[in-house]
Amino acid sequence: MRGNSLSHRRLRTWIRLLRLTRHTENTLRDYMRVSHGTTLPRFDVMAALYRSDGPMKMSALSQMLLVSNGNASTVVDRLEKDGLVTRVPAQDDRRVVNVSLSDRGRAQFEELAAGHAALVDRLFAGLDDHDLDQIRDLLHRAEAGARQES
Repeated sequence: MRGNSLSHRRLRTWIRLLRLTRHTENTLRDYMRVSHGTTLPRFDVMAALYRSDGPMKMSALSQMLLVSNGNASTVVDRLEKDGLVTRVPAQDDRRVVNVSLSDRGRAQFEELAAGHAALVDRLFAGLDDHDLDQIRDLLHRAEAGARQES
């Protein structure tokens, strides 16, 4: 696998995507920590709850975030302690716990999300509408191919 073979170029593209993802994620992690005293996992949990139409099952939250139930529970525990989320056992099944943002959590998330969006906008400011459309289309094709393999 040397030179410019298609296989080698695909590998180099994957490495570049991974490098970009890690750099962007690290920048966002630092921003959340320094500017807001929070973590990216807390932001991710709050974002998932913010987007949901109502209370969300812990199992659904874990699946959406692609993390274990234990990892999600740890983050939710801390958010609940800080008054940012509420947990309510499901009425029909006491084993099921529903989670939602509190009013305070919703307000805090909106502040975090505005800063997060502004930073992402700055990080990708070199891309115009056409570039973003091309990247979106190419990533959709790459995702479809990757799904066929799994």
